[in-house]
Amino acid sequence: MWYFAYGSNMQSDTLHGRRGIAFRRAVAVRAPGWRVVFDKPPLLPIGEAFANIVPDPDAAALGVAFEVDEEDLAHIELSEGVLLGNYRRVRLQVEPLATLADPPQTAVSLASERRDATLRPSTRYMALVVAGAQEHGLPDEYVEILRAVPAGEPTAVAQALRPFLDARLRRRKG
Repeated sequence: MWYFAYGSNMQSDTLHGRRGIAFRRAVAVRAPGWRVVFDKPPLLPIGEAFANIVPDPDAAALGVAFEVDEEDLAHIELSEGVLLGNYRRVRLQVEPLATLADPPQTAVSLASERRDATLRPSTRYMALVVAGAQEHGLPDEYVEILRAVPAGEPTAVAQALRPFLDARLRRRKG
């Protein structure tokens, strides 16, 4: 199955390293009818925003489709707070940005109606998003759009919670 990542999970070091997800393939794709936004509040009020996708018939969200198994997807959803209403699973059409054999045509992703226009992502978070976009060869124009997203320094609350959350969200196999 394919999982469409559009935020920090685009970066392999985040998806595999921090979350413990062993994906088989990664393909740069667009998802017509969706737009990436950076106004999603987290479950814990840390004063920062995260990426989200919202329906938009005139847009196409760019990101990375990762081939994962059901257990990996279940862990992604657990770590993103789907069970707590932080996001919900959506199925969307995807189109590879390059020609390849056996490309993904659909993927599951996570979206939320929770939005807060007063929040901005942190510079740390946006650096992960940009790194993931560059790693997977998303268009330079899109990377520049990501770099232009208004961001602020990580909050003290976010910095204090990060080691605890990272330790709890990493998948432990075996």
